[in-house]
Amino acid sequence: MGQNKILVVDDDHDILTILKDNLELDGYKAFTATLGKNAISIFEKESIDLIVLDLMLPDINGVQVCRAVRAKSHVPIIMLTAKDGVSDKVLGLESGADDYLVKPFDYLELAARIKAQLRRSGSYLSGDEIFKVGDLRLNPEQREVEANEEKVILTKKEFDILFLLFKHAGKVIDRDTIKQEIWPGEKLYKWSRTLDVHIQHLRAKLEKNPEQPQYILTVPGVGYMLSNPDSA
Repeated sequence: MGQNKILVVDDDHDILTILKDNLELDGYKAFTATLGKNAISIFEKESIDLIVLDLMLPDINGVQVCRAVRAKSHVPIIMLTAKDGVSDKVLGLESGADDYLVKPFDYLELAARIKAQLRRSGSYLSGDEIFKVGDLRLNPEQREVEANEEKVILTKKEFDILFLLFKHAGKVIDRDTIKQEIWPGEKLYKWSRTLDVHIQHLRAKLEKNPEQPQYILTVPGVGYMLSNPDSA
């Protein structure tokens, strides 16, 4: 809930990095794959809302990926191609793609097409969606948090951790996943207390009794979860 999931498939690592970074800045959850078979695997495991798919891939081509996805879903697909030939565009559209862009392209144009396809499919999630669990409210667009109708000031990392917990409310998130999401590219040693300290600070700011938390619960040996005490 709260974020559209976009799968970007391209064998160019630079393009993948740029698109992933820009998509996440725009509020999407971005998944990437350099191989067609990996893309299909990710699609089958995740609730993907839209696919940006390169026509030329090292293992199976974009047309084959497109047809495999179309056999199971009507998820919007935007095809990327380095060729400007009419036959490539026709091939992409006939295989089930909803739109296409010729490389090189401007990210702003791709972003506009992504939003248009999501709206057309009815799966577009507005960035101003408010998350609510019990007496807690989180506005991802404004990066604001309220507890018992009072604003709470959080650091960037505290907010990011809480947002992650909100997006998976009621589900346990293991420690490694939280670390990878909040501190990407940084080496946090297995025995590091960094995450635990941030959780303690969040509880101190959000819980009525931080020693007996009702919202941010520890699942021993696994990780943390956001629980709704009203539904217990």
